[in-house]
Amino acid sequence: MKRLYLLMLLGLTHLACISQEVIGISSDLELARISDNAFIHISYCTLPGYGRVGANGLIFIDKDQAFLFDTPWNDSLTSILVSYMEEHMGLKIQGFVPNHWHDDCMGGLGFLKTRGIKSWANQRTIEIAGEKGLPIPDHGFRDSLKIMLGEKSIHCYYYGPAHSMDNIVVWIPSEKILFPGCICKSLDSQSLGNISDGDLSEYPMTVDRITDRFRDAKIIIPGHGSFGGTELLTFTRSLCNQY
Repeated sequence: MKRLYLLMLLGLTHLACISQEVIGISSDLELARISDNAFIHISYCTLPGYGRVGANGLIFIDKDQAFLFDTPWNDSLTSILVSYMEEHMGLKIQGFVPNHWHDDCMGGLGFLKTRGIKSWANQRTIEIAGEKGLPIPDHGFRDSLKIMLGEKSIHCYYYGPAHSMDNIVVWIPSEKILFPGCICKSLDSQSLGNISDGDLSEYPMTVDRITDRFRDAKIIIPGHGSFGGTELLTFTRSLCNQY
């Protein structure tokens, strides 16, 4: 099933709006194309106290290969996404990187491991996963990681604690796409959200470091809600002042 949405991209001055195709895979899973080589996957889960919550992940493609950043909320939804990527998109998933240890980032890692899909993560994420009895990513890095997908590079960086102690950002220079995940808030957010596993004193400085480094980002994807441009980081920084 396919639907067309008109999404306003605030802050992208060269685009007032685009006709955005959103593919409904199941009642709790959608795909939205954001460039020739990238999709956002949006999965939904009902959480106590929050209701039905959508979470964003990223799929980056080079020819018939793909890399996955964040899984849907659980193994079941991740299985549906992987099947769709393989059977309907003709993609071979080369690897996976989570933003941090929460379910909306690596709740489907257990399924990926049953499929033999390699995973990389911040070493802090690996340590936390081990402490909490969660599935553990295969390979760790400390400050940065460079991965090649075909001839295109993918860069992962740890800039410090914010939403969680282990949260990273993913940068795809060929697309000018930055995926800071739950570090970054959508423009309709009222607060920084769940910060029980993060560091409020470090949060603003982490956002500042990310903002300074990626001033040329064209598309920025938050962990929840609509994507946009660098104004999302500016807005997130302003939310830090509430605390």
